[in-house]
Amino acid sequence: MSMDLDDCLALPGFFSVNGSKSTEDCNDVNEDSCPCIKNILLLDSEGNRVAVKYYSDEWPTNSAKEAFEKALFSKTQKTNARTEAEIAMFENHIIVYKFVQDLHFFVTGAEGENELILVIVLQGFFDAVGLLLRGNVDKKEALENLDLILLCLDEIVDGGVILETDANAIAGKVASHSVDAAAPLSEQTISQALATAREHLARSLLK
Repeated sequence: MSMDLDDCLALPGFFSVNGSKSTEDCNDVNEDSCPCIKNILLLDSEGNRVAVKYYSDEWPTNSAKEAFEKALFSKTQKTNARTEAEIAMFENHIIVYKFVQDLHFFVTGAEGENELILVIVLQGFFDAVGLLLRGNVDKKEALENLDLILLCLDEIVDGGVILETDANAIAGKVASHSVDAAAPLSEQTISQALATAREHLARSLLK
């Protein structure tokens, strides 16, 4: 039987939801003891990638990952997952997912994983993206702010282990990632903070 998230946070070697460090990744975690995220996917309404993160070596190549994404999209595309999250078994994994506009959000866990924890992670990702995109949650806006969404994923899960699930905390951390020390986040609007974070990220990529 899976332990709940609070039980796992008390064990050594795991991240807590407030971001304390772990040295383990998803491939080292005992799937029967603590929650482990296999991947988080954001696909468009045709099953194409917008942003994805894998935390398991079950899909060793990019082609294997893309095949999984296409098959998962095909299985779920006709379901009604717009009002609340849906849960499905797929290729010996538990998948939780939710759709909005032309975006499909997915979180994958092991077959025996705690479904509630997966839903909490999915909802945290879903709501944080909504905050970062200022309510304009669609493919066009997501692609224009892809850097923020990738940072968002990094704040939620690392190595398959859950870091944070509170949407406000996730969005706040993304916004403050590269904010100038001379201008504390509390003295900026969220839009200013996000613009500053994007500018600093762009500069770092050009170095």
